[in-house]
Amino acid sequence: MRFKINKAAIIHAKRTTRKYLRNEFRDKLSQAKISVQLCALALLFAIIASVVIILFRLSLVWADQYLHSDSLTLSSTLTNWRSYLPIIGALLIWLLSLLGSKRYRRMGIAYVLHRFKLHYGKVPLQSAAGQFFQALIALMANFSVGKEGPAIHLGAVSASVMAEKFSLPDNSVRIMCASGIAAGIAATFNAPLAAVLFVFEVIVREYKIHYFFPIMLSAICGAVSSQLVFGNIHEYELINVIHIPLDQYPILLIGGLALGCVAALFNYSLLKVTATGQQWPLIYRLLIAGVITSFVALLLPQALGSGDLAIKEAISEHPSLLFLIALLLAKILATIAAIGFGVPGGLIGPLYGIGALVGAILALVSSLLFPSIAPYVGLYTVIGMTAMMGVCLSAPLAALVALLELTNDASIILPAMFVTIPAFLVAYQGFNTHSILLKQLDIMGLGYKVAPLNQGLQKKGVRVLMDKRFVIVNDDDELLLEVLKRAAGRPVLVRNAEGEIEMLRLEMQSFEDSTTLSRHLMPGLPDSATLNEAYEALLPKRSGEVYIYRDNTQKVVGVISWANLLQEIRSGQI
Repeated sequence: MRFKINKAAIIHAKRTTRKYLRNEFRDKLSQAKISVQLCALALLFAIIASVVIILFRLSLVWADQYLHSDSLTLSSTLTNWRSYLPIIGALLIWLLSLLGSKRYRRMGIAYVLHRFKLHYGKVPLQSAAGQFFQALIALMANFSVGKEGPAIHLGAVSASVMAEKFSLPDNSVRIMCASGIAAGIAATFNAPLAAVLFVFEVIVREYKIHYFFPIMLSAICGAVSSQLVFGNIHEYELINVIHIPLDQYPILLIGGLALGCVAALFNYSLLKVTATGQQWPLIYRLLIAGVITSFVALLLPQALGSGDLAIKEAISEHPSLLFLIALLLAKILATIAAIGFGVPGGLIGPLYGIGALVGAILALVSSLLFPSIAPYVGLYTVIGMTAMMGVCLSAPLAALVALLELTNDASIILPAMFVTIPAFLVAYQGFNTHSILLKQLDIMGLGYKVAPLNQGLQKKGVRVLMDKRFVIVNDDDELLLEVLKRAAGRPVLVRNAEGEIEMLRLEMQSFEDSTTLSRHLMPGLPDSATLNEAYEALLPKRSGEVYIYRDNTQKVVGVISWANLLQEIRSGQI
């Protein structure tokens, strides 16, 4: 007995299966739940983000071989052309900014935070090239900026752009953006746990279990990528950290108070300069930053760069107290000039340099009164780095874990925690200090605040709630009543002559024993939207429905009513 193979039926079955699997995939991603699909996509996008960051780091290593000498002294800086690199770099950054649109000039951690909060983490691809090359020039030119700024921006761009290419729901795009940021930080510092905590403390600013696993997988991917290319290196492992006895903790408490005062003063000065510079053209700001940095290079070249040179001086044998104080002032000046006037780059590296110098100075001053403190200069240095980053960025836990991973020494945990608490209390309550990143957004006029209800609605896609059991017909007045009667309670949608979608209803007249057929236009949303967009569309009238479409308005896939939306909100799952 022979069976004839119906090729058309097989093709139809394959298409139906693919469509079903695609819809199931998108339904899973629209939920605010842990899923294998979400983790797999995060890992895929993290690989791409890690490759971009590794390329950035390799470019920086290559540039360092040709532009930077191993040591610069005061006698050689006047005739050394490297001392004037900041001015040259400022001009190059300005020229590069002219090549792109003004819409994509904003970059850095604060801008990524703004896009994450108000635009589902969708960072424009056009901003990536400017961030890559301008930040590369800034670091090559010895500006006092860190490499984590471009790492966060490039990681966010890489993941969010890929998420949009895959047409993922907006709630998933946000998770992919956070995952890309974690991969970028981990690939930069080889500190995966610190990357996870930084994303939750600074970017996401809340803890949700379905965010955790994609972000953690991405951080692992970034750290593994870094180790494959650069080795398993802990950047500050060479700092000599000696376990401090408990009888030294009262002195640590005083050090914490001093660190809080320094952090508050630094925050205030940086934000003041940032607010002032916003009124000036970009070329003026960059040139001022270049001139100030070159001036610092002529006097104290150790204050240049991300912070490694300053840390090296802080942990050197028998450092001069006056020299460290001068170096601290120079480092603060160079950092405020660079970050405050808009040089692209991060703030964590310079904060590490400033914190290390403050910690070393505190140790030297304390050792004059209590000689037993002298062996613990390395520990004071690390504690200073932890406190400065934690206070200035309002990320104490991320700062603590970052230094734990970078030093590869768990003995810093207790003393660092002990110092960070008084530093925070002094800065935030005594001096009314706030996170630098949030204040920068206020100064730039970029929003980041989202109401709790809207924030909850943004975590779920419209595919979670939409009613797929609907009927859609073309405009034909003679058949509409019959269709409505046979719909058996399902929503009936009508496509009118203009191609718009209307909702069909049968309304009972209160004063007559009769019914009338009513129609009203429905707003439409793509199936990548979240419940927040549906809520905003229906909120003005607090009634009605929205239709959900796939790709274009001709492919309607579902309906969401105001009543169903309210029921979802009141269920307590938002």
